[in-house]
Amino acid sequence: MAGLGKAARGKRRWIGLRIPNGAASRASCEGLLKAVLEGLQWKMYDHIPGPDGSATAIIRVPLYDCESATSRINSEEGWRTLTRSGKIKLVRERLKVD
Repeated sequence: MAGLGKAARGKRRWIGLRIPNGAASRASCEGLLKAVLEGLQWKMYDHIPGPDGSATAIIRVPLYDCESATSRINSEEGWRTLTRSGKIKLVRERLKVD
C-alpha cells in the first residue's frame, strides 16, 4: 500500500535555535524544550553542544504552531531563534551543520 502523498502529510517548519546554558546533552536540551514548548507538537532533529554548556538545536514544528513556538523560544531569557524554514536542508546550511 502506498504511503501518504506529500500534500496529505501536513506542512511543517524547521526552527534553528540557540539555548544559552544547561543544554550540553541531548536529553537535557529536550527537557528544556519540553518545558518551554508545552502543549505544542515538536521534535528535535539536531543537537550541537557548545563549549560553554550552551547548544544549538534544530526542531520541527507543524506550520500552525510555528509562530507560537518562535515567540515562546524568544521570550525565554537568553534563548533565541536563529533561522526557520520549510526545509531542514536550508536550516542546516544556515547554521553550518554537517
